[in-house]
Amino acid sequence: MGDVLGVLDGAAVRRWCRLAADALGGVRGDLDALNVFPVPDGDTGTNLHLTVLGAADALDAVPAADTGATWRALARGALLAARGNSGVILSQVLRGLADRLADTGPADGPAFGAALRHASELARRSVEHPVEGTILSVLATAAAGPDAPLADAVRAAAADARRALRETPRQLGALASAGVVDAGAAGLCVVLDALVAVVTDEYPEHYDVPARVPGNVRAEPAAPPPGPGPGYEVMYLLDAADAAVPALRETLDGLGDSLVVVGGDGLWNVHVHVDDAGAALEAGLSAGRPHRVRVTYLHAPRPGDDGAHRPGPHAGRAVVAVTAAGGLAALFESCGARVVRREPGAVPPLAVLAEAILAAGDEVAVLPNEPEVLALAEAAAERARDAGARIAVVPTKASVQGLAALAVHDPLRRFGEDVIAMTRAAGATRFGQLQIAGEEAMTSVGLCRPGDVLGLIEGDVALIAADQGTAARSVLDRMLSGGGELVTLIAGVHAAAGIVGVLEDHLRDRHPDVEVGVYDGGQELYPLMVGVE
Repeated sequence: MGDVLGVLDGAAVRRWCRLAADALGGVRGDLDALNVFPVPDGDTGTNLHLTVLGAADALDAVPAADTGATWRALARGALLAARGNSGVILSQVLRGLADRLADTGPADGPAFGAALRHASELARRSVEHPVEGTILSVLATAAAGPDAPLADAVRAAAADARRALRETPRQLGALASAGVVDAGAAGLCVVLDALVAVVTDEYPEHYDVPARVPGNVRAEPAAPPPGPGPGYEVMYLLDAADAAVPALRETLDGLGDSLVVVGGDGLWNVHVHVDDAGAALEAGLSAGRPHRVRVTYLHAPRPGDDGAHRPGPHAGRAVVAVTAAGGLAALFESCGARVVRREPGAVPPLAVLAEAILAAGDEVAVLPNEPEVLALAEAAAERARDAGARIAVVPTKASVQGLAALAVHDPLRRFGEDVIAMTRAAGATRFGQLQIAGEEAMTSVGLCRPGDVLGLIEGDVALIAADQGTAARSVLDRMLSGGGELVTLIAGVHAAAGIVGVLEDHLRDRHPDVEVGVYDGGQELYPLMVGVE
């Protein structure tokens, strides 16, 4: 056992966030199984895991020694990655901690306690109609502890949260009827347990998620059971002035329930359950600019449900590819893949992807084709595995990698060997993109301004140019400097006129031994995607 921490600095916050993400990943299935409120859609553990994983990944961009930058990155990363009702609330908890601790330096016990109380109040205000017996009431109990040295403060918060968790079935009839504790609150307990481990240097062998509670739990009197509830979960990020949010809340509250709006300073994460998903999006458009829109049908049968209408797996080998573009979808389908379409800038709903995987076959390789889809694909694959299928996620970060993997797919090979071959092919494919800058921003190669063309290689900005032709030629030359036999060019909706022909001429002049494949992808974000094998 090492030294007990007296203060919570940037390095400790980083360790806590990564440990919490790992811990939630380990108990994700257990938390999903507890999920009965507000909707029994079995994804609370997955949503919490993805939320904290996004926060942890955001910390990689800031120095660990900068405590203020660490807290701010943590809060923003959680806001951008937040999924589901509990994930959005947890992101607001992390924002509340950052509000109080980002500008004070390393936090001692009393400072952490004050920040946790602020986070509890902020999270409760973000929920339009707070309900007791949920993550909110457990958080309030955890935040009510006395001021104490840091180790004692975090131990008390975690222990009080665990005690409050056991009381949730007595506070909420839906939990008592199902014989479970609240899933979101149980996830919060895991996050606090991870903080205790980091502060005290005492790491448990496993993180506990309560099993079902005894059947004789008596709950507070509850209203008669409601109907099935609204049909859709709508989530989006929203660029909007803070002054526009109260009217948005009022509109969305009239459309449905489970309304949570978190964020501030012009960026918000909106979550609501409604019957009219279009009206919820129109409300966002009236307030500002919605993006990363996700719409999930709440009453679709889930893998593992007993419903008679759940599609069973088809025998045989299959590949499922995720893409947003029509041309790319047709290209993947022509190569034999089953395609799951997503909205541009958004990930597909977890339930939709899990159902598509389960329906595809009893041995399925999944091609995410975008970094932000990778974690979701893993979660969807885990759901499908629970139904007995063999699932492997090939970690493709770009469509050109997915196409390379699909090119070597052989359904006659053993499944493990096929997945290895696809993974090797994807890994051997370098990828690049052109993107048009929408606003002034500082990149790794300098300041870009609206309208500039960014040349990205392996996801990082490698150059800034005034036109697509210059940027594309430079990207190709840099990518081919290490060798290459095949170049794939996929033109998007906003590709400059004639650019593909210009690049083919350039390759014939500068790299005459390279084979070139040209496709129309129809993608919105990238005028051009490049693959080099």
